[in-house]
Amino acid sequence: MSGWRDRFLVYLRTECHLASNSIVAYARDLEHFSTWLGNRTVSQLGIEDLTNYLSWLKEQELAASSISRHIVSLRMFFKFLQLESAIVDNPAELLTTPKMWRRVPFVLSVSQIDRFLEAPQIGDPLWKRDRAILELMYATGCRVSEVCDMLLVNVHLSESYCLAEGKGSKQRMVPLGARAIEVIASYLQEERPSLLKRGAESAAPWLILSRSGQRLRREAVWELVKRYAKRIGIADEVSPHTLRHSFATHLLAGGADLRLIQEMLGHASIQTTQIYTHVQTGKLKRVHQQFHPRG
Repeated sequence: MSGWRDRFLVYLRTECHLASNSIVAYARDLEHFSTWLGNRTVSQLGIEDLTNYLSWLKEQELAASSISRHIVSLRMFFKFLQLESAIVDNPAELLTTPKMWRRVPFVLSVSQIDRFLEAPQIGDPLWKRDRAILELMYATGCRVSEVCDMLLVNVHLSESYCLAEGKGSKQRMVPLGARAIEVIASYLQEERPSLLKRGAESAAPWLILSRSGQRLRREAVWELVKRYAKRIGIADEVSPHTLRHSFATHLLAGGADLRLIQEMLGHASIQTTQIYTHVQTGKLKRVHQQFHPRG
């Protein structure tokens, strides 16, 4: 199992061109599968066995969304084994994902966003950099990994846009608003040069740098988001993805076309973006309550 797993991960990286985070997720799922499999071989398994595996995952108290992801990993793994002629039949094709309620994403109000983006203050270490990070995530809807990986050469402040590299190394153009441009420019002029001098390399390519002048870790962004959210009293549900959700929700509420939001978010399918239409439903309810005689 371990040999095939390693070859599968190489296949995902070299032929499917998946992002490193996705490959880590596949590897983690296959670790679960390997633990359950024990001394058996994959070629011995049928649909009944795989169904028992899903039952085992439920016993581990995994959420339905996590089990769905494990199923996707199994399907990909078994398909790879078929391509490599390691198995003839593919029982994983018969697996169905558990039905899930689509969770409405948590978003911040516009007033909360204003307070959150201004939470880094003079006196905070690297407060200009931290403001640039928060403004960039809300202005573009970028994932935290896309912000950490963003290259300086892909940020065009004079043209009011940046290039983000998303899942599958797909690059997309995202506009930058006046406020984001102002904050990013201030960071570039007043803090980034001193951070660059601390690095081992004289020309670190990333827009956002760590204290040591290197690429900033995703975990560090999570930590600073939590810290500033706590400062303004909204810590419990806020994560870097909250800014991405708020970006999309506020655009849609303002009348932006769903297809354009899909493009800016880098979603492969419009179905993924449609989760944000809950905003329109909320507006309809408020209008109904306000104007209907029996609202």
